[in-house]
Amino acid sequence: MLGLVKKIFGDSNEREVKKMFKRVEKINALEPEIAALTDAQLREKTEIFKTRLAQGEKLDDILNEAFAVCREASKRVLGMRHYDVQMIGGMVLQEGRIAEMKTGEGKTLVATLATYLNALQGKGVHVVTVNEYLAERDSQTMGELYNFLGLTVGLNKHGLTPEEKREAYLCDITYGTNNEFGFDYLRDNMVLYKEQMVQRPLYFAIVDEVDSILIDEARTPLIISGAANRSTELYYICAHFVKRLEEEKDYTIDEKLKIVNLTDEGVSKVEAAFNIDNLYDTAHMTLNHHIMAALKAQAIFKRDVDYVVQDGEVVIVDEFTGRLMVGRRYSEGLHQAIEAKEGLKVQSESMTLATITLQNYFRMYQKLSGMTGTAKTEEEELKKIYGMDVVVIPTNKPVIRQDLPDLIYKTEAAKYRAVVNDIVERHKKGQPVLVGTISIENSERLSHMLKQKGVPHNVLNAKQHEREAEIVARAGQYGAVTIATNMAGRGTDIKLGEGVAEIGGLHILGTERHESRRIDNQLRGRAGRQGDPGSSQFFLSLQDELMRRFGAENIMNMMDRLGMEEDVPIESRLVSRAVEQAQKRVEGSNFDARKVVLQYDDVMNQQREVIYKQRRDILEREDMSDIALGMINSVVERNVTAYCPKEEVPEDWDLQGLVDAATNTYLPEDSITVSQLRGKEAEEILEFLKEQVENHYRQREAQIGEMMREFEKVVILRAVDSKWMDHIDAMEQLRQGIHLRAYGQNDPLREYQFEGYEMFQNMIAAVEEEVTMYLMKAEVNQNLERQEVIKGQGADPSALQTSGPSERPISETSGDADPKNRAQRRAEEQERKRGGKKSK
Repeated sequence: MLGLVKKIFGDSNEREVKKMFKRVEKINALEPEIAALTDAQLREKTEIFKTRLAQGEKLDDILNEAFAVCREASKRVLGMRHYDVQMIGGMVLQEGRIAEMKTGEGKTLVATLATYLNALQGKGVHVVTVNEYLAERDSQTMGELYNFLGLTVGLNKHGLTPEEKREAYLCDITYGTNNEFGFDYLRDNMVLYKEQMVQRPLYFAIVDEVDSILIDEARTPLIISGAANRSTELYYICAHFVKRLEEEKDYTIDEKLKIVNLTDEGVSKVEAAFNIDNLYDTAHMTLNHHIMAALKAQAIFKRDVDYVVQDGEVVIVDEFTGRLMVGRRYSEGLHQAIEAKEGLKVQSESMTLATITLQNYFRMYQKLSGMTGTAKTEEEELKKIYGMDVVVIPTNKPVIRQDLPDLIYKTEAAKYRAVVNDIVERHKKGQPVLVGTISIENSERLSHMLKQKGVPHNVLNAKQHEREAEIVARAGQYGAVTIATNMAGRGTDIKLGEGVAEIGGLHILGTERHESRRIDNQLRGRAGRQGDPGSSQFFLSLQDELMRRFGAENIMNMMDRLGMEEDVPIESRLVSRAVEQAQKRVEGSNFDARKVVLQYDDVMNQQREVIYKQRRDILEREDMSDIALGMINSVVERNVTAYCPKEEVPEDWDLQGLVDAATNTYLPEDSITVSQLRGKEAEEILEFLKEQVENHYRQREAQIGEMMREFEKVVILRAVDSKWMDHIDAMEQLRQGIHLRAYGQNDPLREYQFEGYEMFQNMIAAVEEEVTMYLMKAEVNQNLERQEVIKGQGADPSALQTSGPSERPISETSGDADPKNRAQRRAEEQERKRGGKKSK
């Protein structure tokens, strides 16, 4: 029935595209008129468009002309004329949606249309790529087009000075990577002067390879961290100890979740070895943490699969792209545990100074759009999280690639023999082959086997990422054999060499199914660009991870019963469909995991927005006295509520306690007495204290003079920054243990929301109390200077360690988040001041 309805009416995607084709016809009708303009007249169009927008016209009003101008400029500058389907892609981007366009359809050129149109607003357009090579390449090639039309183009790279970054962001169009844009946002919210900020308000972003950035890399946050002082010796001790433990007997591994757990016998061994009674006693939390990190490093994380050792350092391998993630570190002590396991120098742990997920960073843009060759399978996630739907754009020429059914072998060894034989046969006739693997280890295994057969080939993996674009570009040449880890080299076009079309075009050979259909489709999409011939086929074995996880035993038993040979494959569409169903289940599971990450991060995100807005207010305002007095009054209100509770009769109020609290925190000693408060209502006491506070504050202003305004900023900034950083770690600690609430029939997320809110309120109170005490009591030095709260630990934010996807920071328990600790410290502070000392 559904098929019949689609036949009669067409599906919604087709209807959308047809509607846009009508608009393309109108743009095409403008072509003769626009083509007749001189270069100078064409460039003048940019200023004309800007004037029309300033007079109230909308982007949609000038879209047809702007797209026609952009296409004509591209013809003159780049020698490329946008296809009609590329014009549709540009419209989809302009609407804040995702354009799914097959590999080789020219997404880079498509982006110029929406980029040019939106850049006319003067608010800055960000074009986001998956790596710096693509950002630099595209900013240079497409930059010629924008410069011709009178627009400025900037490149935002890692390692630029703040001045260089500010200049790049002030351009009409800025190219850069997702991580660099995100880190700049975090750094901007750590600066001490507003002039140090580099970004403008986030207006419009076009995300290239949108599925890679907004889905694959969205699970974990960007982190800026500073060093935490901890002994590293225990890592070596634990790394040495866990080597004596045996799998199944002392510990178990959950392959699906990548979790390792000690058995009772394993726990006993730890307790005996370290001479302790109970490993789970709170006194041994540090040891427990180190043992589990060491065990995870030993049992789950494999060298040359999850990480490589390079120049004496552990370098993470990105599980999605196969690239080395230089400068990134695993968190929760795992990176240090791996360093100890490998016998390397253990680097010190870190504390989180600022963090945000890519999901929440990109949701801050006023308008967000993206493009990729594969997004439709993830449309539900993209729509729910980012509000972007996917429009599949037709190819300029029909796709004639042959997608052959999967071949399934009994063992991994048999599969690799078949793969090598297939490559050898195709290589003999000169057909280029691009082989996709899922790890560096598999790439090198296959490379070794091909060397033995005398087949020349290129290996493209994380160890050679500098050459990846160059290698991928040559993958379609006559006789070329290229082995690529996952989707390394995305964004690079593969053109067929001479005579290759006649022998079948580029052949794609997948050595294993990825857990996401999208990654498999990306690999397939390398062949058959722009109507080229090509083919693709996946070789699987029942020992592959995906097959093992989802019912390979049944197929194995069937093969045994039929007496099938190891080297004879099953070629069955039925089995291929079963594999696809398994992939769908994994995709659903991964979506749920990312959704949960986002739900938890949304709690922190709301808090982060409050803190960052407050910080920006501090930096931008000249006079902070009203905010400072507001904070002091909040402390006064909490004092009155605590010492004069409404539920008690006035005779039972602790007025002496209130006087002590007031004179210790915000009023001069002996400035008020109990007798002045006695007989008053709580509201009257509050008004009396507020009046006293304001008088004292004005006296402080007169005493400190013009330095008071800067003193306020110094004190408030330092309090906000130090408490916020402690709060980040406290929230991380809460999050790590919150799942245990489920055992008590409580919803962990709701518990996290409630407790996180309470902790945030406590943090705000701690900030206000610290600000109050310093502003009202501290002596002021002549040279007031704003300081980072992590002085001595890499205080320049641009020099701080930055962490991206695949990691989490090690948390440190924050005393400030614990009301008891805070109360105890306040009592100690009061006692100290009674001894005649002042805060500085």
